[in-house]
Amino acid sequence: MRIAVIGAGIIGITTAYELALDGHEVTVFERRGAAAEETSFANAGLVAPGYVTPWAAPGMPRKVLSHLFSRHAPVKLGLPLSAGELAWMWQWFRACKLDTYLANRARMQRLAFYSRERLHHLTAELQLEYDGSPGYMVLLRSEKDSKLVQPGLAVLRDAGVTFKEISPEEVLKIEPALNPDTPFLGAVHLPNDEVANCRQFALLLKNEAQRLGVNFEFNTTVARLEQAQPASLVIAGESTPRGFDRVVMCAGLTSVQLLRPLGLKIPMAAVYGYSISAPIREPLNAPRSALMDERYKVAISRMGNRVRVAGSAEIGGSLDNKRAASLQTLYKVLHDWFPGAAQLSNTGSSVQEWKGARPMLPDGPPIIGDSGIPGLWLNLGHGSSGWALSCGSARALADLMAGKNTDIDMEGLGVARLA
Repeated sequence: MRIAVIGAGIIGITTAYELALDGHEVTVFERRGAAAEETSFANAGLVAPGYVTPWAAPGMPRKVLSHLFSRHAPVKLGLPLSAGELAWMWQWFRACKLDTYLANRARMQRLAFYSRERLHHLTAELQLEYDGSPGYMVLLRSEKDSKLVQPGLAVLRDAGVTFKEISPEEVLKIEPALNPDTPFLGAVHLPNDEVANCRQFALLLKNEAQRLGVNFEFNTTVARLEQAQPASLVIAGESTPRGFDRVVMCAGLTSVQLLRPLGLKIPMAAVYGYSISAPIREPLNAPRSALMDERYKVAISRMGNRVRVAGSAEIGGSLDNKRAASLQTLYKVLHDWFPGAAQLSNTGSSVQEWKGARPMLPDGPPIIGDSGIPGLWLNLGHGSSGWALSCGSARALADLMAGKNTDIDMEGLGVARLA
């Protein structure tokens, strides 16, 4: 079949590759000048399936409210909120019920574990080399932090995830560069989780997709899908629609505007995240892999010869307006744990400060599969877990389109969930 994929982020690229692997003729349309330049550009890079869980969870509304006036809060609201954002928050609030949360958590985690398997398979099969490190630790500053993570550890046990609660002495054996002047209680160590550079992987897989015949059209904006024939699309600046047998929507937040004229309303909103990336000053003072500061929900990752610090969840505001307090929190956490790790002074262009819009559905899991509109398929709404879910989502969509049995149960991951 002739298939159009809209969007060349990590979701679009993995989707294009898997469809081409099945023998389809694939064209990818991307408004930017290169692949993975938006949400996939500078994320934390964590591949930790046991920690992939809905943001809509029991107790979260209270936590969000408690953080509103805290300087280093992990969650922030950009006021005033739009009508669409308020509607999204109401749906999110309703999804925080225990039974809804448990069902969505199970859906996301089975997809995340499958996706990690597929990531490892592709990496080995294609001999891809990208920055990454094995292992992941969640740092606990206090007894309060330790108590707060216990429900999450119960989830890890139920999922069969290997982890160990370790003392500060054991932590320092794994990460000897940790700042001795920052007191902490201990950590949760997950040896089978990892950190990997999402954008590097995306660019490498794009090259492999091109070898399979995938055509990438960059600097190309899809203006609309034809209402009478949704598998046809109109490119901005062109008068004649381009026809395909199938169209797969992987365009993140842009998908909402493209789908609405077809009568398909996807309740997706931007939850913004931040990161800073900087060259390592001295390798002995830098992290070896990935750590999460549980109190501030900030990840510190080793990305080859760079350190990346990522965190924050900001609802409202805009992509262009970088909140100074959110960036300051990232610098604070990096200084607390690895004060000599990165070249931050006289920065010039050496420090990259990034803000990305994570396309999130209110209840958590993405939408993967047939839209119910002839010729139109969806792979969107992965939120902050796009990297961790991408490879599995793409393979599952390709199998569904081929009429094959998927390797995992896709219950609750289709558009019917939104009804």
